[in-house]
Amino acid sequence: MYNVKVYVTLKKSVLDPQGVAVKDAAKSMGYEEVEDVRIGKFMELKVAKSDRDIHDVLNEMCDKLLTNPVMEDYRYEIEEA
Repeated sequence: MYNVKVYVTLKKSVLDPQGVAVKDAAKSMGYEEVEDVRIGKFMELKVAKSDRDIHDVLNEMCDKLLTNPVMEDYRYEIEEA
């Protein structure tokens, strides 16, 4: 069994209106230190071991199911359970 953490973020070239709204709100609340905000997604998966390589499984799942490859990037961390 693998415990997998998947982080999905918008590509740098994609405008992030939610991030801009949070940044503006932080500034208006006095958090002048905040220079930029990008909003993303975080997922935790439990994946059973199989004869397929775990990286092949995760890359395929991220490309086909968990992300929009046109707009989003992803990375993952794998821990053996």
